[in-house]
Amino acid sequence: MRLVLTLLCCFPVCLISSAGAQQTPGTIPDAPAPAGMQVQGDATAVRTLSGVVTDVDGALVPGATVTLLEAGSTKRRSTVADGNGHFSFSNVAAGPYLLTIIAKGMQPTTQKGTLNADESLELPPIALGAATSEEVEVSSLTQVEIAEMQMKQEEKQRLVGLVPNFYVSYVWKAAPMTPKQKFKLAARSIIDPATFVIAAGFAGLEQSSDEYSGFGPGWEGYGKRYGALLADGAIGGMLGGAVFPVLFHQDPRYFYMGKGTVWHRALYAISTSVISRGDNGKRQPAYASVLGDFASGAISNLYYPAANRNGAGLTIENGFLGIASDAATNLLQEFLLKKLSTGVKKPTTTQTTP
Repeated sequence: MRLVLTLLCCFPVCLISSAGAQQTPGTIPDAPAPAGMQVQGDATAVRTLSGVVTDVDGALVPGATVTLLEAGSTKRRSTVADGNGHFSFSNVAAGPYLLTIIAKGMQPTTQKGTLNADESLELPPIALGAATSEEVEVSSLTQVEIAEMQMKQEEKQRLVGLVPNFYVSYVWKAAPMTPKQKFKLAARSIIDPATFVIAAGFAGLEQSSDEYSGFGPGWEGYGKRYGALLADGAIGGMLGGAVFPVLFHQDPRYFYMGKGTVWHRALYAISTSVISRGDNGKRQPAYASVLGDFASGAISNLYYPAANRNGAGLTIENGFLGIASDAATNLLQEFLLKKLSTGVKKPTTTQTTP
């Protein structure tokens, strides 16, 4: 029961083909054309890929950055559209290609196709839509400011409109929080009015079942249970949501995947109880979360009645139960709780996930 409260409150391929030269006895085969070249009779021409960048109204967009990923290569080539919005790549390999077009104040776009071995291709005009005001604003913000905006959005997330659901990010590549922001989010969760209401309800349940009997009966016993529940939430939330994440440079949030097979998503959700995202964006052992589970259990021995303590054994047991509860909660986050949450902002762009 106590664990439930803590969970609620602290939350190309290369497709290039080649044809063998036909030989007749006594003849020397023709040398193949170099990559990026096309043979036309006796003349050899450079194979090109070109086009024009416009906006949705057909106006030319000069200065757009166009990046090409061509068949058989892992390296990208980039060029900038000229004053007429025109761009061109020469010596392009035959086969699949991918273009990425980016321009200031415009929505980026991609275009893919296949360049045949015997052609140079002039693409139809590539139209870019205007970026939303939010996209333009975000592009000019610092990483710290972006993280602050995202954290403010997370503070609006509530299960069925009531229970805080602050510790889940629906932005896969969210900006890492600063130490100050981690402490702010932890404090915001701890002092949320719903935290006090939920603790009051659970204290009543514990009182009615005489759980932690060492606290005693009556209003005095109820008050002690209520205080212990609030202390559990505050200590667990601050250690697991701020202190240890700051010390180990880890993000205390759950990052919602939302894509892929059920098994892939389930394994990811379970693994996040022991594997965390670092502030550098890389996955690493969840030192902050695991230590938070064990440390909060150990500290609770200071204020729980002696009759309900079991020393190190209970601390270790509760620590592992905390990890298991984290895994279960993350499964719910991945498959259910988003549907029950209010204040979740719909993404304006496609999120990239593993």
